[in-house]
Amino acid sequence: MASMAKSVARKDGGIWETVKTIFWALVIAGVFRTLFFQPFWIPSGSMKDTLLIGDFLFVNKMAYGYSRVSCPFALCPISGRILGSEPERGDVVVFRHPTRGDDFIKRVIGLPGDRIQMKNGALWINGQEAPQQPADTFSEPYAPQGPQQTLPKCRNEPVPEGEACEKDRFTETLPNGVAHDVLNIFDNGPGDNTAEFTVPDGHYFFLGDNRDNSGDSRWPAAVGGVGMVPAEYLIGRADRIMFSSAGKSLLYFWTWRPDRFFRAVH
Repeated sequence: MASMAKSVARKDGGIWETVKTIFWALVIAGVFRTLFFQPFWIPSGSMKDTLLIGDFLFVNKMAYGYSRVSCPFALCPISGRILGSEPERGDVVVFRHPTRGDDFIKRVIGLPGDRIQMKNGALWINGQEAPQQPADTFSEPYAPQGPQQTLPKCRNEPVPEGEACEKDRFTETLPNGVAHDVLNIFDNGPGDNTAEFTVPDGHYFFLGDNRDNSGDSRWPAAVGGVGMVPAEYLIGRADRIMFSSAGKSLLYFWTWRPDRFFRAVH
């Protein structure tokens, strides 16, 4: 009987130790995710070709400080931002959608006080055009992408499945010298000509690099865009792609894209 009691005690103690180990592992993971780096999968093609569907990256949460959205489920008891710093024009940023509660990733184009406008597909900042230089055509297979099996949009539509889906690519240079690629699918698309926007204090204007396939600050949140994003909704900066997979499942190793592993985000 005594040996049975010792066995039960050891078993109970082992279970309790396992529970404690799991608890502290979750606490450490939560602190790491809240304060330092948050994992993020790219679910859509709005940032092509800078980011592709299936890219996996860690978001640098130290870059802009912390707000209530820094915690899972926006539970941080923080008003405004603490330890904050301002994003730079051209940063690729993950932020909380102002009304939907989803996390989005776009490029910072407009800073507080800036005037932003699109004219015939060209970006204008404070009355000056951001120059675009033609680059090589962006080409990808016309095939379902990622877990949602989304088909890409193509400039050369209609495209048979498996054939090359093409988009015009340009290198755009922002006023601070940041150069990045942008894609064009349609001429005179819905977001190619806009009114002039003035970015309010404490807000930012975001665009997707895939300009004809991005719901961004060109449209208010009520109609599928993001509008002007308040500073307290910034989560962090995307610095480097860690892993990339073009397939429906991570287990489909033949769809991995090793050439994108550890690639810096520009």
